[in-house]
Amino acid sequence: MRATRAANKVRSEAPTRRKSPVGGDVRSSPKALDLENYAVAYLTWIANKVSSSASVIYRKRFGVGVTDWRIMALLAVEPWIPAGRISEVIGFDRAVISRSVAFMQERGLVETRFQDNNMRRQFIALTKKGLELHDQIVDVAREREEFLLADLTDQERRAAIRLLEKIHARAAQLTKVGET
Repeated sequence: MRATRAANKVRSEAPTRRKSPVGGDVRSSPKALDLENYAVAYLTWIANKVSSSASVIYRKRFGVGVTDWRIMALLAVEPWIPAGRISEVIGFDRAVISRSVAFMQERGLVETRFQDNNMRRQFIALTKKGLELHDQIVDVAREREEFLLADLTDQERRAAIRLLEKIHARAAQLTKVGET
């Protein structure tokens, strides 16, 4: 059930330009970002807070980290995919994926298979044990999402998802920006 908006109001922690608390010159750049209106800052801050709090909870309750959980969540939707697909969707480096998959294999949460005649093309899926753990964690993940979005109307939630989908699609091309 969605909590009342008044009960969930949280003060924004966005930085603002202030006078120096210790006196002296305030050394800020004339090119400094207006962080209150810089979308990338908000995306980063939100991602950091969601990830760090999830990592603590998921490790304590379920014995997996947030990286493992994200891979599990994708494998529950798309079983038998290669690491490249995980990297494409989630944005993890392949080395991070490899370490997580190895950890989850040791715990019996995922299994891997190689493509015919190609020992370098590995496909990954959740095991029965992995699916069971996924189903436990997903309840907590949904509860956390509900809390995070409690101040949004249904229309605002749908709009936010649409906007995030557009941003996510462009983010895949971000490595090309600023190369020169």
